[in-house]
Amino acid sequence: MKVVMCWSGGKDSAMALYEARRMRDVEVVGLLTTINAEFDRISMHGVRRTLLDAQAAALGLPVEVVALSTPDKDARCPADDNAAGLPTEDAYSTAMRAAIARLQGQGVEGFVFGDLFLEDIRAYREALLAPTGMRALFPLWGRDTADVARRVIALGFEAYTTCIDGNRLTERHVGRQLDHAFLDDLPAGVDPCGENGEYHSFVVNGPGFTRRVPIRLGERVHRPPFWFRDLLPAEDDKAAA
Repeated sequence: MKVVMCWSGGKDSAMALYEARRMRDVEVVGLLTTINAEFDRISMHGVRRTLLDAQAAALGLPVEVVALSTPDKDARCPADDNAAGLPTEDAYSTAMRAAIARLQGQGVEGFVFGDLFLEDIRAYREALLAPTGMRALFPLWGRDTADVARRVIALGFEAYTTCIDGNRLTERHVGRQLDHAFLDDLPAGVDPCGENGEYHSFVVNGPGFTRRVPIRLGERVHRPPFWFRDLLPAEDDKAAA
């Protein structure tokens, strides 16, 4: 079965892709990513399109990009605070249905998602695919999130936090490498994988990568309640510092 990975560039997507590539009778043929059209960055994560393209090339997969515009301030968005430039629910659903139809026309039979336990998100994704007859695969579903986070590290994925919710984490948590020290530094009540939106990340290396995506850390940006850390393309292959 040919499937496309619904890809954010973060560690949950990377883990789900890793697991999907190990499944029998499943062939991952591409990635699907939404970006903010105004800023040309991955939605919510705030990562530059150039780094997304470099990441996809390192994974050896084509990436289908869905560009979404930031709505007017009075439009209904999927979050109470639209500091992250989220699209309206209708705009998102319309754009995703069009992308799904295009990919189905190219022979894609299903999609892989990195969701862990949010029932409403899973139900939404399954409802989006239901009219097409395509399958939705959730290889990480139901796993203990602390175990998933530790396995990401154990497998050798190199990831950095790019966006954090300032209501639940602090400025010092953004731009950090996802390692055991980071997990130990999370406040009580914060999901280890950030499944409730506490933090988002970008993976630059790990299983399935043919090469590391070289980056360096840029400036911190505060768009309440979120903190972002810009990632910049680097000329060499040194770790972020």
